[in-house]
Amino acid sequence: MINTIIFDLGAVLIDWNPHHLYRKLITDDEQRQHFLDNICTSDWNEEQDAGRSLKEGTEVLIAKHPEHEENIRAFYSRWDEMLAGPIQGTVDVFKALKESGKYKIYALSNWSAETFEIAQSKFDFLNWFDGLVVSGLEKIRKPDPAFYQLLLDRYQVKPDEALFIDDNYRNILAAEALGIQSIHFTSAEELKSALKKLSVL
Repeated sequence: MINTIIFDLGAVLIDWNPHHLYRKLITDDEQRQHFLDNICTSDWNEEQDAGRSLKEGTEVLIAKHPEHEENIRAFYSRWDEMLAGPIQGTVDVFKALKESGKYKIYALSNWSAETFEIAQSKFDFLNWFDGLVVSGLEKIRKPDPAFYQLLLDRYQVKPDEALFIDDNYRNILAAEALGIQSIHFTSAEELKSALKKLSVL
């Protein structure tokens, strides 16, 4: 019996994407993709998600790629331009689950502590959770099993009573290895359908 829902945030409830900013800075699609694949990479960003300061992360990257300094600095100085807004369909699902009164609902997110404050000021639904576990505050991130365990222990959640939703399949596999049933998020409509099949929604 599922009594707990655990949401990822970026690309599930919030439309966060570096392309939203870098389309303005690098107009050539191929050059922009190359920059995000090879300079300001996901792996680099996740170091900040795991607790490294934005300042340190920025300076480390500029030292490696000084020719890209301006665009590297933009990643965090204009970070809010990567937020296109809520993914409304998923927010509606979250609202319906919350209003049902049947579930405890938590967030488990890879997110820099410094930029998370910006998101909290923009999105009121981040205050709807019964608890949030943010990697930048905890200095640990998905898919490390200890990060999931932190949430389970902190809120006394039993793995077999929880359902985890994330857009990153790597993170889904890590949750399932701990015995947490999971949904790989691809769209709000697909999520709604999957929740109905599980009789959660």
